[in-house]
Amino acid sequence: MNTGIWRSRWIADWRPDDATYWHGRGRKVAWRNLGLSILVEHFGFALWTVWSVVILELGDYAFSVNQLFRLVAIPNLVGSVLRIPYTFLPARLGGANFTVLSALFLLVPALLLVVAVSDPATPYWMFVLIAATAGLGGGNFASSMANITNFFPAGKQGLALGLNAAGGNIGVSSVQVIIPLVVGAYGVAAAGWVWVPLLVIAAVAARWGMDNLSSARASAREQLRVARHRQTWLMSFLYIGTFGSFIGYSTAYPLLMHKEFPQAPVAAMAFVGPLLGSLARPLGGWLADRYGGAKVTFWNFALMGAGVLAVWAAIDSAAFPAFFGAFMLLFLTSGVGNGSTYRMIPAIFTATEQDLNRGRRAASAALGLVSAVGALGGFLINRAFGESYAALGGAGAALAAFGIFYFACCGVTWWCYLRTVLLRWRPSLAEARV
Repeated sequence: MNTGIWRSRWIADWRPDDATYWHGRGRKVAWRNLGLSILVEHFGFALWTVWSVVILELGDYAFSVNQLFRLVAIPNLVGSVLRIPYTFLPARLGGANFTVLSALFLLVPALLLVVAVSDPATPYWMFVLIAATAGLGGGNFASSMANITNFFPAGKQGLALGLNAAGGNIGVSSVQVIIPLVVGAYGVAAAGWVWVPLLVIAAVAARWGMDNLSSARASAREQLRVARHRQTWLMSFLYIGTFGSFIGYSTAYPLLMHKEFPQAPVAAMAFVGPLLGSLARPLGGWLADRYGGAKVTFWNFALMGAGVLAVWAAIDSAAFPAFFGAFMLLFLTSGVGNGSTYRMIPAIFTATEQDLNRGRRAASAALGLVSAVGALGGFLINRAFGESYAALGGAGAALAAFGIFYFACCGVTWWCYLRTVLLRWRPSLAEARV
């Protein structure tokens, strides 16, 4: 049925775990919604991280390194907070309906960016406020993932969520390719203007091509039940280490490279890491489907700990090839970890609920809340770099803290999800391993 001005359809009967239903009707509908969700989420990530590129073009503004890191940190903080309401709104308004609204909201940071860079006298505090609106793009991830998880059967959620997230994450890489070219041809203000027609097209496509699921509707009270679940906070901690690292390094990497290796071709190389991490996310979901989310996550954090120590050593020895290679390892592992941790969440919550639809709604809410807390990692990474440079003149203290945190994540993953004694005590958690 249609509701008001919305063309988007409401589907009352949705049974993706019924094999006959899935192959007869469900599969086509699910993949169509996934494709359009990816499109909007892609633009969300692009606007969320656009300041990581714009700050390199602010030659007329005398901002310190710490101030520049703050400009790329603020959108991460705002985006993580906005993920909380963005988690709940699709279940209230309909996933398709809210996707349209979220696309139109992105016009705000795009147009305000134009305002910020059009006047050389724009004060720093105004830059901070305008950069904060880019956090609207960060909220898109929570609503998109919370919506899409309802469309796919349990055995395909790892791949589906991985593809959805990867398509969005690639927005980080595309903005680092497109914006330098656009700015070089048309000036810094074009970094905002270029998104306007694309966002309008995405909103129209979502309005006419996506569906709302009646079975996914839930009250805020029902969704907030997951906040009382211990597993929500355990997974949030781990997601700080995976997604928080991905978005934090994606936004900090261009400025860090420019600071430590001024002769490096930042514009030509900055996009490679986020692209690698984005493409690795479906791989992480697939590996988790095949070998178990907890096992993949544990070994992945061990590699992340080794990677951050390698970055530290490369900076200390002023070896750019080693710096680049070590950061590629960090991006690769953050992407794999994003996929593996997100695969664990639906498995945990559908296993702990007797009713399948209720379990799906709980998993949907948990995905959003976990993504909100995890995104704080992007803020913390940029602030850690900024404060490390302000206090000690280098990135060493920040990198040491990151390494300690990754090894702590290894411990939490093993203690909570891999110990056989714990699985005997609470058998339902074994589902997180498959």
